[in-house]
Amino acid sequence: MKLIEPIVSAAPGIAAIRRDLHAHPELCFEERRTADVVAAKLTEWGIPIHRGLGTTGVVGIIRNGNSERAIGLRADMDALPMQEFNTFAHASVHAGKMHACGHDGHTAMLLAAAQHLSTHRNFDGTVYLIFQPAEEGGGGAREMIKEGLFDKFPMQAVFGMHNWPGVELGQFAVSPGPVMASSNEFKITIHGKGGHAAMPHIALDPMPVAAQMVQAFQTIISRNLKPVEAGVISVTMIHAGEATNVIPDSCELQGTVRTFSIPVLDMIEQRMQVVAEHTAAAFGMHCTFEFVRNYPPTINSAAEADFARQVMTELVGAERVIAQEPTMGAEDFSYMLLEKPGCYVFIANGDGGHREMGHGGGPCMLHNPSYDFNDALIPLGASYWVRLAERWLTTAPAQGL
Repeated sequence: MKLIEPIVSAAPGIAAIRRDLHAHPELCFEERRTADVVAAKLTEWGIPIHRGLGTTGVVGIIRNGNSERAIGLRADMDALPMQEFNTFAHASVHAGKMHACGHDGHTAMLLAAAQHLSTHRNFDGTVYLIFQPAEEGGGGAREMIKEGLFDKFPMQAVFGMHNWPGVELGQFAVSPGPVMASSNEFKITIHGKGGHAAMPHIALDPMPVAAQMVQAFQTIISRNLKPVEAGVISVTMIHAGEATNVIPDSCELQGTVRTFSIPVLDMIEQRMQVVAEHTAAAFGMHCTFEFVRNYPPTINSAAEADFARQVMTELVGAERVIAQEPTMGAEDFSYMLLEKPGCYVFIANGDGGHREMGHGGGPCMLHNPSYDFNDALIPLGASYWVRLAERWLTTAPAQGL
């Protein structure tokens, strides 16, 4: 690996910052302490900052030379509302809050890159360091854009990165096209007529209707969706009833829909509504159908994905840059990619050997109460950010301006 030596030397200090952030997790739009830490370090390194986009967002601005080219590098800062199982010294001090997705590490890697870029400035143009709040369900990227992120800080491309457990340390993954799915939620309330469980003939029981709907929704995937497309409908909650001898008045179904394209999402939403309403009507009832679109699919630009791959190859070798298999997880960096060309990549978090044992060995996937970011990633991730920015601001094609 061709790591940048000053970044390697500074990595222990950045790791200490990462562990401090891990011990003090903050939920979406509450990242005030985290933003203070980020802002203080950027200011210490002579980097001008802008605060407040998306409530707690921080943008650092590093300029050099005369070029109008600009690139955005994004890291998310928020934690998850879950209890940590780890007992190491930097475990969360806040009950019910945990950095279980590695956003503390993402912030640390971008800080490490910021420190080096500010000191060396081996580029011509502007690097915007985007420290984003509220990725975990809050749509912080969307809010930063609404409040003028790309107007205040005009950039030609934007890049993001996420750690990925279970893949050998020292590897990257990148691919063009869809890499993460859209995230959407539905709630269907079936309105029947309650009654005695011993006399169903004088009631309108919503429970069989709910069962029919759950089964019928799966035919949307198997019979309406083109077989080479991808989509997932998951009914994850069914709420009804209060007593074993009472037929409930209503039944509520909730769940999620994931797709890699908007046309597929359009089709699924339309078919779900038709199936729900007609199934209820077939049993003499009616239903209320609610469908909420959250994050759109994350779709990498082909040119930017190829550019990122070239930078990774120079760092770790072609054999350690693997194809990024699409995942049905969602990511609000997708909003940025709707506005700007760019690329979202994965950096391997290792096989779990860095973790505290006692909750089972292995890599420990994201959103697990025993997860911890691997500090060994910091010099590699930061080296990637630096080389990406330097190369983009030196060799980016004119049509990217």
